[in-house]
Amino acid sequence: MSEKYFDNAATTPMTKPVIDEMTKQMKETWGNASTGYSYGRHAKLVMDNSRHIIAQSINAKDDEIVFTSGGTESDNTAIIQTALARQSLGKHIITTAIEHEAVLKPLHFLEKQGFDVTYLPVDQYGNISLDDFKKALRDDTILVTIMMGNNEVGSRMPIHEIGEILQDHQAWFHTDAVQAYGLLPIDVQADHIDMLSTSAHKLNGPKMIGFLYRREGINFPSFVRGGDQETKRRAGTENVPAIAAFAKAVELDTPEVKAERRQRFYHFKQMIVDGLTKAGVDFEVNGQVDPHNLNHVLNIWFKGISTYVMQTDLDLAGFAVSGGSACTAGSIEPSHVLTAMFGKDSPRISQSIRISFGAINTEEDVQALIDAIVKIVNQLKHVKEVQ
Repeated sequence: MSEKYFDNAATTPMTKPVIDEMTKQMKETWGNASTGYSYGRHAKLVMDNSRHIIAQSINAKDDEIVFTSGGTESDNTAIIQTALARQSLGKHIITTAIEHEAVLKPLHFLEKQGFDVTYLPVDQYGNISLDDFKKALRDDTILVTIMMGNNEVGSRMPIHEIGEILQDHQAWFHTDAVQAYGLLPIDVQADHIDMLSTSAHKLNGPKMIGFLYRREGINFPSFVRGGDQETKRRAGTENVPAIAAFAKAVELDTPEVKAERRQRFYHFKQMIVDGLTKAGVDFEVNGQVDPHNLNHVLNIWFKGISTYVMQTDLDLAGFAVSGGSACTAGSIEPSHVLTAMFGKDSPRISQSIRISFGAINTEEDVQALIDAIVKIVNQLKHVKEVQ
């Protein structure tokens, strides 16, 4: 059986050029970048070149890029360290109800420390209201942390508009761009972003490497305590091979490649919606099939079919899909994203799956997935009729 992977929002496979780059650096660049002799200088040069490539990808300065272990550490660092460093200016933070757990859990921690967090609601499409945001903004707001695009339903937040609103406010603006980086064009200067989190494994790079963009002048102590690496902003010996592989993945992810993928993934979405509709499947999209959104994510409610059953049957048929965020897939808790969109009593919460596309997916793969879903739905429908 040929297996087909449709859970690219969870992680993506490393491409051959990225694997080759990482393997090369593991063989040739094993020195500690913090040392002063030739081995260390070579490692530092590789790291600096990688930092430059990555900084250019978001229109940042090289020294505004801090390498981390990934999106979770970057989010935790930006949120917790900002709160602790700026609490004399206020203790109010604004976010959304559909953030990733890497944002929500640090905020829950801060609430226990006496911080006041406003969770902006979303509509049935997973969008926030700018009017709600403006009403929530207070004089004592010190941080706004709002994701660039949602990992479960693909909705995009009005990042540029929020950045504009905050221009004359004391609050620092952080965005979790883990799902968006690698697919959307990002310009931290044009959007007035102060901090931005990413993870390499979402764009065909290695796991356990990412970066936190920190605008020049955004100062707080290192979240990880220890050495003085990353100019005292993130302790720990740098993983130079992974950093170089990350840069290779970014280098390959040109503006032209991003544009082509957005168009192709949107086509895949339309194929699935049209194919299921033509086959008479009883379903609805959670969110919107809108080219403005993250086109690699498609969340579908299959009416009357549990998430577990659909996901398991597709797995047995050779298709990998998700029941929601991969980071909470093993939990019995319902999706907080779908709950925020439709309410805790909605059947969508326990009857939806997430399909997410990546560079490895083809039109033939998508058609095979459509055929498999239609077959499963018809089989389940027949079983119910017999009972």
